[in-house]
Amino acid sequence: MTEALPADLLRDLTPQVVAIVTRRSGDFDAAEDAVQEALIEAVRTWPERGIPAEPRGWLVTTAMRRLVDAKRSESRRPDRERADHLAEPEGQETSAVDDSLDVLLLCCHPSLTPASAVALTLRAVGGLTTREIAHAYLVPEKTMAQRISRAKATIKGRSLGIDGTADLAARIPAMLKVLYLLFNEGYVATEGDRLQRVDLCAEAIRLTRLARTALTRMTGSGHGELGGLLALMLLLDARRPARVDAHGAVVPLAEQDRSLWRAEATREGVALVDAVIGTGRPGPYQIQAAIAALHNRAPSAEDTDWLQITALYGLLEKVAPGPIVTLNKAVAVGYADGPGPALALLDDLLRDCAGNGFVDHPRVPAVRAHLLELAGDLDGAAAAYDLAAARATNLAERRFLTSKAAALRDARC
Repeated sequence: MTEALPADLLRDLTPQVVAIVTRRSGDFDAAEDAVQEALIEAVRTWPERGIPAEPRGWLVTTAMRRLVDAKRSESRRPDRERADHLAEPEGQETSAVDDSLDVLLLCCHPSLTPASAVALTLRAVGGLTTREIAHAYLVPEKTMAQRISRAKATIKGRSLGIDGTADLAARIPAMLKVLYLLFNEGYVATEGDRLQRVDLCAEAIRLTRLARTALTRMTGSGHGELGGLLALMLLLDARRPARVDAHGAVVPLAEQDRSLWRAEATREGVALVDAVIGTGRPGPYQIQAAIAALHNRAPSAEDTDWLQITALYGLLEKVAPGPIVTLNKAVAVGYADGPGPALALLDDLLRDCAGNGFVDHPRVPAVRAHLLELAGDLDGAAAAYDLAAARATNLAERRFLTSKAAALRDARC
């Protein structure tokens, strides 16, 4: 009789097993490969044979055997004692929760590029196979395998554990960035014909929960920015059912049916914002979560508190300045103060960014088009939507932008 595997069992166990096998072997690269093989074996055999009474122990034992077999295959020299020692179970294993945080922080090490860190995190912490990650990012499996191999080589020899609170504090910003990038890739896919990749959003939320739980257990504090990031993800993901219509076409925020927004995710996200926003000087993720909460709290687009959102973007510019922040602020200003001041802000931003790649970002003409539409310049808006569509890499977004341009031209006829 086939037994269904609990949805998150293997993914929850993966970082714990990677940490245990890494500590026993002293080799993260080999340990991670061995754990992947153990996971594949579990997926193959557990449904038929039943889930072991101690699934983590089963995975550790299986991974250690794969590791020993690999080392014996690499060399026929008399290294039996070392191999036998590796195969012996240890009397005591470290905390599963803290192990998960150790592995996550190592995969998000600041020495890694963001793309490599995301890929390695999905494999070593998320338990996804290289094939699954390659499919999610629409790249060949060989390309993704090379990316993961380079990431492992970059962090080779680095300690799995955390060396005190200073080391922990130094690694958290990179971890936050990786989790944020992972969620964003799911929220608006870089490529492909779907606007969003639900699996990546769900995995980012799961890993952020895991990190917050582990950090709370380790330090006694859930970390305000980590709570803010989780709140931001929940509030944005709450809107998922209304972001595309039955045909997969993009539905802009102002036109979404808010009754479709997931109330439970909104409640949890708002409660998190309220809990973390007053715990100290707010960071960028807390501020973004506060902005998202204002949108989710508004019963309709017309009831949105754009003045407060504009003020929060002003605060975000001071805490984490950047052109994307100012671009988003321009949209808020367009609703709060009118399209004229917003277009002036956009023009100032483009002058400041002249000569760098930001001016070619697809969101720049999309925002200009939206503001021109608010101002009643339909011809200018249509032309800007055309430019944004030409730059868009996501097919769903491109179709939406093209349809906007066509609708404005039809309105002029």
